Amino acid sequence: MVEALFWPAFLAYGEAALAYSSPRTTRAATWGVRVGWLAQTALLVVQAARADGFPWSSWAGSLNLFVWLVVGAYLIWGCRPRFRLLGLTVMPLAAALFLVARLGGGTGGGSGSAYGNVFLVLHVGLVLAAFAGFTLAAALATLYLWQEGRLKSRAPDILSLRLPPLASLERLTWRTVVVSLPLLTLGLVAGIVRSRRDHAGFDALEAVTLLTWAVYGVFIGLHPTGRRAAYLALGGFALVIVARLALAGSHFA
Repeated sequence: MVEALFWPAFLAYGEAALAYSSPRTTRAATWGVRVGWLAQTALLVVQAARADGFPWSSWAGSLNLFVWLVVGAYLIWGCRPRFRLLGLTVMPLAAALFLVARLGGGTGGGSGSAYGNVFLVLHVGLVLAAFAGFTLAAALATLYLWQEGRLKSRAPDILSLRLPPLASLERLTWRTVVVSLPLLTLGLVAGIVRSRRDHAGFDALEAVTLLTWAVYGVFIGLHPTGRRAAYLALGGFALVIVARLALAGSHFA
């Protein structure tokens, strides 16, 4: 059952990643995102039903949940025609990470964890939701930098692409970070309280996550604009990648 749900989701994400490359197939891409997300939602439901506890505490399992959150965040408004190039940034990443999650066993039947469900929902769920928001902010920042460069170079195709205004991209990046940082704060607090209660050591993942929190805290505190805001959002996202792909493997082992 789980295997049968993985492939429709993966193929739909892959279709969306390819279809976003042309303005003529944007509608097909949008439906690919929706169908893929619904199929992955069903996969997560089956995992939760079969597991004895929170089934996404492993590295690959949390990556599966992370992809679902990223695509879900993108679906809120990213499927609008003007954000086609944003989909061209988000969906190839989502499809690739979803495949990595499967290869790591994260899309299987799901297994329980020694940690309580409430703690894992608060810690893992909130941190991953924040990371998903930061991923979307980084995609917006990338689109901002690309579009600004095309405008400065007076590229002849810039008007025909029907892109969102730079001010809109900057505003959406800001709002996404503003929503995501409190989620990361709550998730970090839950993790720190639990680790201190269990007398656990301070590991590299916690250090990188705290550094990520500091970078986006500076982003909100300074409220930069233009290219500075975009570069700072991308710098924070680089830390998200390190935390998500390089250091998360043994955090709950």
